[in-house]
Amino acid sequence: MRLSHVIAALEELYPPSWAESWDAVGLVVGDPDQEVGRVLLAVDPVAAVIDEALEWGADLVVTHHPLLLRGVHSVAATTPKGRLIHRMIANGVALHTAHTNADVADPGVSDALARAVGLTGELRPIVPSADDPRRGLGRIGEMDGPVTLREFARRAAAGLPSTAWGLRAVGDPDREVRTVAVCGGAGDSLLDTVRAAGVDVYLTADLRHHPASEFAEHGGPALVDAAHWATEWPWLADAARRLAAAAPEAGKLETRVSTIVTDAWSLHEEGEQ
Repeated sequence: MRLSHVIAALEELYPPSWAESWDAVGLVVGDPDQEVGRVLLAVDPVAAVIDEALEWGADLVVTHHPLLLRGVHSVAATTPKGRLIHRMIANGVALHTAHTNADVADPGVSDALARAVGLTGELRPIVPSADDPRRGLGRIGEMDGPVTLREFARRAAAGLPSTAWGLRAVGDPDREVRTVAVCGGAGDSLLDTVRAAGVDVYLTADLRHHPASEFAEHGGPALVDAAHWATEWPWLADAARRLAAAAPEAGKLETRVSTIVTDAWSLHEEGEQ
């Protein structure tokens, strides 16, 4: 398959027009006419992922996070990002990004997260898109039965990939949980919205001390904070399945989900009281 055909399939699933205005999505490195047989999917475009792509013989890497989110004036191999670009070009490996356009897709990043932490049945966006209420930021759904916050946190930890960050919660451990809101990646901008939504718990990543503390003081949902990378990783398998089904000559396209933990935090130690 030509790269242009694979990109067309990806952009049908995750149209670039759905991305936020500040985002940088689409083809980053690669010749549209080059042949693609193997596609590696990962959250982060970092050196370890490119090492895996080269070792496996991937022709295309699809990542959730952009490599070049902000404008640059040089891609010389004197910087980490410049070196990655040179390695990819020298080895014929293309790079494509689906970021906020994948966040709001139906299904998208938060759908995969919701299923990973145990939500069943119909899901709905926390913030629906103006042009399609089935799409939007985050998801709200139901557990298959009431559980305590402690048990929900245990299930969520078991359903997500393990990281040094782990998972932590704010709220009464014995609180009953039925309705859950989730948002893959940094989701503290939605705190007021989920409080008004009447959910029992909100699971996301990158929650900061002061917003979380103030949120807890005002009552409302419990909070569960997981590693950023871990909340977005479940989407990769869903994207791989959808790409294989949507791409022309799909049977000739081999996909692989990277299991390399690229979360920024790599060491966790418990303090002594």
